[in-house]
Amino acid sequence: MQTRCALLAVCSVLVCSAALAAGAPWPVRPVRIIVPQSAGGQTDLTARLLGPHLTERLGQPMVIDNRPGAGSMLGTDMVAKAAPDGYTLLLLPSSITIFPSVYKNVPFDAVRDFAPVTMLTYYPNLVVVPASSQVTSIKELIALAKAKPGALNFASGGTGTPTQFGAELLKLMTGIEIVHVPFKGGGPAIAALLGSQVQLYFGPIATVVQLVGAGKLRALAVTSAKRSSVAPDVPTVAESGVPGFEQITWNGLSAPAKTPPAIVARLVKEINVVLRLPAIRERFAAEGVELGGIPPEQLAANIKSEIEKWSKVARAAGIQPE
Repeated sequence: MQTRCALLAVCSVLVCSAALAAGAPWPVRPVRIIVPQSAGGQTDLTARLLGPHLTERLGQPMVIDNRPGAGSMLGTDMVAKAAPDGYTLLLLPSSITIFPSVYKNVPFDAVRDFAPVTMLTYYPNLVVVPASSQVTSIKELIALAKAKPGALNFASGGTGTPTQFGAELLKLMTGIEIVHVPFKGGGPAIAALLGSQVQLYFGPIATVVQLVGAGKLRALAVTSAKRSSVAPDVPTVAESGVPGFEQITWNGLSAPAKTPPAIVARLVKEINVVLRLPAIRERFAAEGVELGGIPPEQLAANIKSEIEKWSKVARAAGIQPE
C-alpha cells in the first residue's frame, strides 16, 4: 500500500511538471510561502510586506505560513521536500549558508534541494557597544582585545546565527580573542548589551539603529562594504582598519528543486516589479534595508560562495557541527 501511494505521488508530480512545461497556467490556487522563523522578525516582515503585492500581481493569494524551529531548519526542510509545483515557496534566510558549519545532520542540501528565485532584501549589521563603553571605534576595540585576550565577550542571538558569525569573521581577520555568549534570540542579546553584561554585539541595523539614535548604544561600524543610508556617519569595518571585511544578512525566495523554469521566471518577473514600487522602496529604505532582484543564477552562486566562506570562519573559530 505504501509503495502504491509513493508511486501515485511521483506520478502526480511528473504529470504536474509536464503540464506546467507545456504552458499550463500558474498559479490557479493559493501559493504558500513558508517563513522558517517566528512572526515579527525581519524575515517575516519581508514576506508580509511583499505578499499582498505579489497576490495582486499573480492573481492568487500568497499565504504566509510561519514554521519556526530547529534554527530555521524545520520550515526550510518542509520546502525542500515539497512538490516542485510552484505552490510551496521558501522565504530563504541567509543563515542557510551557515547550517552546514554548525549542524551535523542537516536534513537537506542548501544547493541541491532548492531552485533559487531571487534575493529579496539585504542589510548589514551594526557593530554596537553599550553607550558607557570606553571603546569608540573598531581600532580601539581591536587594540583593547589584543591587550586583554579573552577579557571581552560578544553577544549573539544564538549559535550559528549571523550575529555570531559577524564577530567570528572579525576574530579571524584581526587575530583578536573575544568570547562568544549566545542568547535565545536577538531581544535577550540586546537586553544583555544594554545592561553591560556583554561588551559587543553585531546587531541587524533595523533592530539597533534606533537604540543608537536614542543614545543607549554606540555604533562602532557597519558590516557592509559601503556605509548605510540610515547611519551615514558610521564607518564600515573595512574603512576602520580591516580591509576586505564584509558581512551581509539577506532574505531570498526559493522553490523546491525541479520547479519548472517557467514558474521561476514568472516569480522573478513579478518580484522585480514589486521591488520597484515606491511604497516598498521607501518602507525598506527607512530601516536601512536594500532591495535585491538578482537573477536566480547569481543567488545560487552567492549561496555556494557563502557556504565556503562561513565554513572557513567556523573552522577557524573551532566550531564543530553538532
